[in-house]
Amino acid sequence: MTKVQKGDDTAYTLGLLNTVEEDIALTQRRVAADLGIALGLANALIRRCVRKGLIKVTNAPAGRYMYYMTPKGFAEKSRLTAEYLKTSLNFFRQARDEMSAVIGEADARGWQRVALVGAGELAEIATLAARESRIELVCVVDPAANRPTVFGVPVVATAHGAAGCDGVIVTDVSAPRAVFEHACEAFGAERVLAPPMLRVRRRRGGIRAA
Repeated sequence: MTKVQKGDDTAYTLGLLNTVEEDIALTQRRVAADLGIALGLANALIRRCVRKGLIKVTNAPAGRYMYYMTPKGFAEKSRLTAEYLKTSLNFFRQARDEMSAVIGEADARGWQRVALVGAGELAEIATLAARESRIELVCVVDPAANRPTVFGVPVVATAHGAAGCDGVIVTDVSAPRAVFEHACEAFGAERVLAPPMLRVRRRRGGIRAA
């Protein structure tokens, strides 16, 4: 059976409870679509929440089910919301501080035109940090991005779009090591920076995860 990963507990459980609160006649496919997870994982998540007493399931016409949040579920939703907000705020503070430091290092190296690699939340924070510096963000490189810009900075699909940049900053959090290595190959290791939170750093003879 598909298992819910421990690191995703808060976001997935909170997402499910929010979905149940909004629509008691939801389906497992709806849960999977809303949370962006596989159907098997959605099934495992629902079963787990039922076992924990957070939601209850009753039969409905046409072989369907109705999902209800229990009093324990409402209490857990409130707790998880507070936990999620605290975690998100801590992430933002750490990311803001580290991206400001990386932008500062790029500025100290004399870089003026910089590209980001990775179009997620870290890239958004990087664009905010760059506004307080002399750095010009030329583009964000991300072949999988489904957005045309990141806070006004154009998104491009390949490293060719970053040609002419003085350096690049890795902001991909899904596969930072692979992205860091690829960036070093494409631009040269001396032209690539990454915040410490991504846990990638150079060593003699190659790149390693910290």
